[in-house]
Amino acid sequence: MASTTHTNHAPTSGAAEVERMLPAEVAEQRITFADILGRRRGDTRPGLLFEDQRFTWDEVVRESEKRAVVLRGLRREGRPFHVGVLLENVPDYIFLIGAGALAGATIVGINPTRRGAELAADIRGVDCDLIVTDSGQAALLDGLDTGVEADRVLTIDGPRWAEALEAAADVDLPDIPEASDPSTTLLLTFTSGSTGAPKAVICSTGRLASLSAINHLSFTREDTTYNSMPLFHGNAIMSCWGPSVFTGATFSMRRKFSASGFLPDVLRFGATFFNYVGRSLAYILAVPETPEEKQTRLRLVFGTEASPHDRDEFERRFGTRPVESYGSSEGGVVISLTPDSPRNALGLPPEFMDVRVVDADGRECPRAEFDEGGRLLNPDVAIGEIVNRTGAAMFEGYYRNPEATAERIDGATYKSGDLGYRDEAGFFYFAGRGGDWLRVDSENFAAAPVERILARFPGVVLVAVYPVPDPRTGDQVMATIEMAPGATFDPEAFGRFLSEQSDLGTKWAPRFVRVVRDIPVTATRKIDKKDLRRQSWTVEDAVYLGDTKAYEYRLMDDDDEAALLAEYERYGRSPA
Repeated sequence: MASTTHTNHAPTSGAAEVERMLPAEVAEQRITFADILGRRRGDTRPGLLFEDQRFTWDEVVRESEKRAVVLRGLRREGRPFHVGVLLENVPDYIFLIGAGALAGATIVGINPTRRGAELAADIRGVDCDLIVTDSGQAALLDGLDTGVEADRVLTIDGPRWAEALEAAADVDLPDIPEASDPSTTLLLTFTSGSTGAPKAVICSTGRLASLSAINHLSFTREDTTYNSMPLFHGNAIMSCWGPSVFTGATFSMRRKFSASGFLPDVLRFGATFFNYVGRSLAYILAVPETPEEKQTRLRLVFGTEASPHDRDEFERRFGTRPVESYGSSEGGVVISLTPDSPRNALGLPPEFMDVRVVDADGRECPRAEFDEGGRLLNPDVAIGEIVNRTGAAMFEGYYRNPEATAERIDGATYKSGDLGYRDEAGFFYFAGRGGDWLRVDSENFAAAPVERILARFPGVVLVAVYPVPDPRTGDQVMATIEMAPGATFDPEAFGRFLSEQSDLGTKWAPRFVRVVRDIPVTATRKIDKKDLRRQSWTVEDAVYLGDTKAYEYRLMDDDDEAALLAEYERYGRSPA
């Protein structure tokens, strides 16, 4: 791509000093992401590779500066400077993150897997005053009450955006105090919690600068990182993009994840690192093995939630073993695999974190006991909540949600909301989610919105939605339905019904549907989801197996059950 003649010079607050700092020193200083980005100004090495486009690092900075000028020009007094971004992984998304850092704006990553009223509520809840999207993604907003006026929705493939960028090319950024303040919120990334409502995690420009330094994973200027995870998730930004900016490693990117496109991309870009979440590794390994897998330059792989089997297979096929870590966008707890971690363990936290497993009263749980086959013998007392007793300061809170923020904080303690246990050697293990929420293909969402949709199906009296373990990693959606007397469950009609629900998230369709005469309830007449989860799909009642992409359902038979159980056994998991 031809070099630009753009002459903006945003304040860098000592970018030269940042250049000489070690990661630990950056973490201890009041450094902003604008400072981290500023160290790339004038850098003529490759900075961003995307499809057939190539940008030097200096061009990345200058493109970010132009967008910072545009955003500052669109800012309205008396309103939050919140810019929603509804885009695939395209260069403009990267430039907008940089623009937010330089302009003192907050970039809100809008999750395009959400739909309808739920998507609209996400946008309204974070006070977006501007949305940047493209003509394809903009269709998701049609007819929705997002709280953003139509003329405040800009499409990057439209003439207005092009004209604004052209005009910004000759405008210098003024001194922007918010861009120099490490406490300025740079990112809001959505997650889901036990309340059923999405929560927007706050990430300040100072925190992203620190994470960019800490998470650099020994990157060098000679490395090329590769990201195909969505930029509205923290994994893509905090484990790949930010560290690439910090070190000056070349950052390459794909529009969206593709298992079949992974190897061609890695070879084409000469990638030495890539990041993943959830089942991504499993999808890559499902592609037929080829000799070219041994010809990549990969030397570092980092992600979360891959099964031990998949990590073994990836190492065998590509020659590099993935490094795993447990954590979340909130940042309050980190647990990483170590070379001596037991096969199914999460690993250990860093020495500076006081991570424990505690009961409902905050007392540390007894260590786990196992039988000769590795089965947990004392789950009733060993399983508790994973907390970090010194982690509250690492969590910057949820935007406009003090109640949810308070649920995570107890004095100096950060409460993860996840369940786990520890063995006698101190290694941590994951035991499930503490709240009524699910994680499918690395997407978090609450059960309540899904239940509301399924309750519309004709003849349904009660419905419960809950997670059951996926054979490899994460969860699968299961629904138990109680039909009205005289009504029958028609699987074909159910599939058609799901395909017609415009507010059904792309990961929300149930993989398993159990039909019962009476849904179990507690003494207070609440649906007993704990019992349903314990029973999972291995029950005598009718259970329908679903193709969640085609919305096709059929009654599960003995062969289906045997095949599923064999898959669980292969990956060391249980269906309940």
